[in-house]
Amino acid sequence: MGNNKPANQAVLDWVHEVELLAKPENIFWCDGSERECDYLLQEAMRQNVLIKLNEKKVPRSYLHRSNPNDVARVEQFTFICAPTKEEAGPTNNWSEPGETYVKLQGLLKGAMRGRTLFVVPYIMGPPDSPLTKVGFEITDSIYVVLSMRIMTRMGEVAVKRLGNDPAAEWNRGVHSLLDIDPARRFICHFPQDNTIISVGSGYGGNVLLSKKCLALRIGSYLARKQGWMAEHMLILGVESPEGKKHYVAAAFPSACGKTNFAMLIPPKHFAGWKVTTVGDDIAWMQIRNGRLYAVNPENGYFGVVPGTSYKSNPNAMKSISHDTLYTNVALTDDGDVWWEGKDGPPPKHAIDWKGNDWTPDSKEKAAHPNSRFATPMRNNPVLDPDVEKGEGVPISAIIFGGRRSNTMPLVFQSFDWEHGVYLGATMASETTAAATGAVGQVRRDPMAMLPFCGYNIGDYFRHWLAIGKRLTNPPLIFNVNWFRKGEGGKFLWPGFGDNMRVLKWIIDRSEGSDAALKSPIGWLPGLHDLDLAELEIDHKCVDELLEIDHEEWKKELAEHKNFFDSLGGVVPEVLMKQGEQLAARFAE
Repeated sequence: MGNNKPANQAVLDWVHEVELLAKPENIFWCDGSERECDYLLQEAMRQNVLIKLNEKKVPRSYLHRSNPNDVARVEQFTFICAPTKEEAGPTNNWSEPGETYVKLQGLLKGAMRGRTLFVVPYIMGPPDSPLTKVGFEITDSIYVVLSMRIMTRMGEVAVKRLGNDPAAEWNRGVHSLLDIDPARRFICHFPQDNTIISVGSGYGGNVLLSKKCLALRIGSYLARKQGWMAEHMLILGVESPEGKKHYVAAAFPSACGKTNFAMLIPPKHFAGWKVTTVGDDIAWMQIRNGRLYAVNPENGYFGVVPGTSYKSNPNAMKSISHDTLYTNVALTDDGDVWWEGKDGPPPKHAIDWKGNDWTPDSKEKAAHPNSRFATPMRNNPVLDPDVEKGEGVPISAIIFGGRRSNTMPLVFQSFDWEHGVYLGATMASETTAAATGAVGQVRRDPMAMLPFCGYNIGDYFRHWLAIGKRLTNPPLIFNVNWFRKGEGGKFLWPGFGDNMRVLKWIIDRSEGSDAALKSPIGWLPGLHDLDLAELEIDHKCVDELLEIDHEEWKKELAEHKNFFDSLGGVVPEVLMKQGEQLAARFAE
């Protein structure tokens, strides 16, 4: 075990190079087998990296606690190391590649002394998809290996896909914990070299290099070069009682309900309707026959735990009830996991995410607000049957959305593709705990890709516009906001399963329904176009949800312009014109 070396000379040379630099005690080549998994779990428990949970309550599941200084993605230490600052663009931290390699090599020198260097071969995408990419991650964290086993298709399948050609395309990822010192924490991407180096962190988003690093930052760069799209989007299937099926992709910033929407359970009124999950976070899309087709490159879900309950997301609760790796949640006295927002009363006593005693009277939260589950997608009771389809599923609609207390109506549709790109480019959300920084400020987050676009954002917008020109049957583009508040700061919309009512209107529009009213911002549903049967909601609330407040929009348009101006002249002229046309429609 641990000696499953691939035959590809390029991989062998690269691992040897890292070995000479980091000086590990030994090298473990992963093969992804069950036997290997059992061995690594035992080893992780022996090293106190994992705690085994109660087998009866959460079968085959484990808890990991990260260092309290290492609990979220660190955007301020995330770099795009393109040859020039212009290529990284105004929204990324740029670092000169040559200097950065030298600095990182300095940090990695001898960093794995006394540790095992694991080589993790993995693929992103279904095994037979033309979009699938091969990656190898070197890591000195056993937690990373066990998480990658859940989150990717890991092992022999990747070695086979790569083959023996030393010139084949594959992603090189190097990760080392170093000493988990925030001052020595860097997540660096070298798009031109298809390389990622991450040091000084043990937290998921910074160290599972398949996820945000390859699937989005490097992925978006490769997608532009190769003519496809790598997007921060969930993909869901929605099937009517008559068996008519549509697929929808939706981009929401972190912690805006992507996982909940991807696993939505329609309310009783929609008996016979089925919603299935293709993916909850990332979509890779290619054009076939003038349409967009999407695959989910991942193999598991890495979701935010707090607030997950049988009330908010029963399918997620079923998914994480077994074979799950938890990070930074609380441990109850009977070996179960607990977090804020879980069903039922809080435990009288627990051990919190930092390893300290906790009771309901404690001032601190028992689970970290950004605590996570990693669970295989196979656990999802509503997994879409076509999730492994290599060519992907056809996308009928794209939805943008964020967390906005005001201004943005519940749902509206763009007039066309270019207008839709403008909606995505100007979308904003109130910040949450998924990234380190201030909570509650409105932050522009184009297509929910602000932290994940691996090149110049202006070129990214141009890529969207260019894709649109190649589509003969483009998806319709919508904007949603589940989070609008009324007087007294209460949410106006119940959300969760009732979002089906909005999804139904989106599907109707995709099928050519004319149930919509024209407004300056796009097509809105009329009061009777949304199926609100059996929903206890005041008509006044619905009016408020769909209202366009001209004063608020005046401010919003000024913010759009400020945001575009802040990007320093990289925004395509077409989008600047869209902004002018929007302002002109308000003036009519």
